[in-house]
Amino acid sequence: MTGKLYVIGVGPGDPELLTLKAVRVLREVPCICVPKGREEGNSLALSIVQKARIEGLTLEGKEIIEAHFPMRKTRNNQESENCELDTKWQETIETVYSRLNKGIDMAFITIGDPTIYSTFFYLYDKLLELNPELNIEIVPGVSSINTAAAKAGMSLALADEKIAILPATYTEDIKETLERFDTIVLMKVHKVFGNVAKILSETGLTDKAVYISRAGMDDERIFRNIRDIKESDLDYFSLMIIKK
Repeated sequence: MTGKLYVIGVGPGDPELLTLKAVRVLREVPCICVPKGREEGNSLALSIVQKARIEGLTLEGKEIIEAHFPMRKTRNNQESENCELDTKWQETIETVYSRLNKGIDMAFITIGDPTIYSTFFYLYDKLLELNPELNIEIVPGVSSINTAAAKAGMSLALADEKIAILPATYTEDIKETLERFDTIVLMKVHKVFGNVAKILSETGLTDKAVYISRAGMDDERIFRNIRDIKESDLDYFSLMIIKK
């Protein structure tokens, strides 16, 4: 019998935002796969679990598998635009599958919610290709979007208002999106902040934007006037909410 794989969202940073189900599963599984963006770096997802002061939740005695996921992917036009996975990704697939094949239940933890821009879904189809009968359960977590809106005291939508969520790197789509939606969430805005600020100025929406950096973490910052943002304030874990 193969093991069960739990894909667990551990929230954006605050360990108190771990769900009861996430805590129960993490207590029970003997093996946890921990994603990292850099081989020499630490895992934010793991640090969230380590900081949780919850009775019975300990990593002692568990196998911790560190999986290095390079923050890049390539496209192959000759294969229907499917993602080619880096060698490191393939190694993780094989490692996870080998544990499951031995009947070991395990958890794959990811920051935020597993269904929103999550690393895991690059692996999901590949694992099911190896065994379509694999038992994979996704345990939802609190996303950075919900956390940022809550921290800023903002409603994302009321009544028939429309929400759009998009990576801020697609700046060519932002103007059209700003016209069509009532609330716009721009993810990972740090790399294109200057372009976004210019577009908001051109559309008269500068005062409708709130920038939230590292929502739910100890060094969280909220800027209600984006004109005050300096280069040093820009962070990978950042987003912007524009509410018209």
